Amino acid sequence: MDPALAWAIGGLVLVIVEMLSGTFYLLVLAVGAFGAAVAAWSGQGLVLQCIVASVLGAVGAYGVHLYRVRNSAQQMTSIDAGQPASFEQWVDRPAGRARVRYRGASWEARLGPEENVNPGATVYVRATTGNTLEVSTRLPV
Repeated sequence: MDPALAWAIGGLVLVIVEMLSGTFYLLVLAVGAFGAAVAAWSGQGLVLQCIVASVLGAVGAYGVHLYRVRNSAQQMTSIDAGQPASFEQWVDRPAGRARVRYRGASWEARLGPEENVNPGATVYVRATTGNTLEVSTRLPV
């Protein structure tokens, strides 16, 4: 298979997977793959193709990271913030990991080490990190 075509197909696969994730990191890696495809199409060797893909991907990923850091204050607050949940049990108390019942399902949660919570107590969602709820016994303001 022609290396330019292989790089282009790899870039298209990355674009398709990015559409499912929505993080933009895979999109800049796709740009790197397309850059390597252009390098291959122009007759450059595999080493230069890999360098082009690596540099474009790394610079793009760093750019996305900087953009996300700069705009983190402008992000919408979670729609779950301030909502009550029912504390179920501690999973790892020293690490602050627990299970809470929220929206009819059991969720993994993180509490501060100073929190003293018993099963059945009401806790309040402060934020979400992936599938983990950050909760507190105090209602967030």
